[in-house]
Amino acid sequence: MLPNTGKLAGCTLFITGASRGIGKAIALKAAKDGANIVIAAKTTQRHPKLLGTIYTAAEEIEAAGGKALPCVVDVRDEQQINSAVDKAVERFGGIDILVNNASAISLTNTLETPTKRVDLMMNVNTRGTYLTSKACIPFLKKSKIGHILNLSPPLNLNPLWFKQHCAYTIAKYGMSMCVLGMAEEFRGEIAVNALWPRTAIHTAAMDMLGGSGVESQCRKVDIIADAAYSIFKRPKSFTGNFIIDENILKEEGIKNFDVYAITPGHPLLPDFFLDDAVMEEKESDDPVPEVKEEKLQLQEQPQLQEQPQLQEQPQQQERPQLQERPQQQERPQLQERPQLQERPQQRQQPQPLMQSVLPQKPHFGAVEETFRIVKDSLSDEVVRATQAVYQFELSGEDGGTWFLDLKSRGGKVGHGEPSDRADVVMSMATEDFVKMFSGKLKPTMAFMSGKLKIKGNISLAIKLEKLMTQMNSRL
Repeated sequence: MLPNTGKLAGCTLFITGASRGIGKAIALKAAKDGANIVIAAKTTQRHPKLLGTIYTAAEEIEAAGGKALPCVVDVRDEQQINSAVDKAVERFGGIDILVNNASAISLTNTLETPTKRVDLMMNVNTRGTYLTSKACIPFLKKSKIGHILNLSPPLNLNPLWFKQHCAYTIAKYGMSMCVLGMAEEFRGEIAVNALWPRTAIHTAAMDMLGGSGVESQCRKVDIIADAAYSIFKRPKSFTGNFIIDENILKEEGIKNFDVYAITPGHPLLPDFFLDDAVMEEKESDDPVPEVKEEKLQLQEQPQLQEQPQLQEQPQQQERPQLQERPQQQERPQLQERPQLQERPQQRQQPQPLMQSVLPQKPHFGAVEETFRIVKDSLSDEVVRATQAVYQFELSGEDGGTWFLDLKSRGGKVGHGEPSDRADVVMSMATEDFVKMFSGKLKPTMAFMSGKLKIKGNISLAIKLEKLMTQMNSRL
């Protein structure tokens, strides 16, 4: 991890949403230098699921070596923002760093996002960031350090990031556009940058959203705190940057990122808005089943072993694929002419070849076998931990409706609609469904890339991922 240098001793940081999670982690990192922290957040009473208030955060900051000023601030309220800024200046004499961390999220599509949820995201993310920055800028301009850091993503106009959660993307990009504009407007006076994680970060909010077990796919908040600290050490000329946590820490000489993982070695969930993460997960469009799908189909349909055999079997299939042109030249036309005539011969006998390479029933068998293994993996413990009914609408050849009932005792799976109303409906192609359950396609990537569409309770959809992870070794 990145060591403290004392650079922020005596500096004043105004951090929105600092009562827990990433905001508090940045505060604690700065507090170790002896910094002053203004905790601008709205939580004053303990939440049964989201632990932490502005007062408990203040106690932790003081214990870490900093000075804390807890202020009740809902960033939608301009008067509360201005009041907290005035208190900060009165108490500490000024403001050196602003961290716009407060944010609201709803990963819902256009027709399923209520207006009040749209307003919440726009008002907290974009408007709140703008107003808080506006209130702090006069004092930041007087500081020798003078930094604004927004927890927001690179501006990526790939439609992929808009199609499933348009309102959230617009609201989050509003924070990034503040960086773009203010960095130029206050160049030479204030450094304005954005910071975004490469992977999911484990917070209390993530626990509530993803359920028990999601933490194994996340990194600790420490990685964001270290990355933010690295930014604050830099001069005002370091401005207008959209920084990924991992990248800036590599510049600091950090090589072992397992220290930031909740479960070292476990696959991590990539974060939104980063195309390179999607490219790593991008699946082939080749209709021939993937290796793990073949394993599923082999259990159901032994004859599928013809697929690898086709490449080894006599000349009809092998010669078109050999590409052994030097050998063909040594055996002039005897080898080459049959190759040219192979394809018409295959067309004259279409049934055996097509049924072997692109089987229809065996593909359905892969789906059916997947659900059989899912059923074998169920238990009362899984049902108690999940408490949800899932419906799958599988499109393409041999598609159909299937269900997974994790409310009934012991769990149930089957073809058709569930007896009780589904909490989550997932729509996708049959081949992507098999890839997802066999570990070849991460649900997060399937959703972000549009291969998976979800209706209903998103948090329950995320819970299903834990069950998929448990079954990967069997699929």
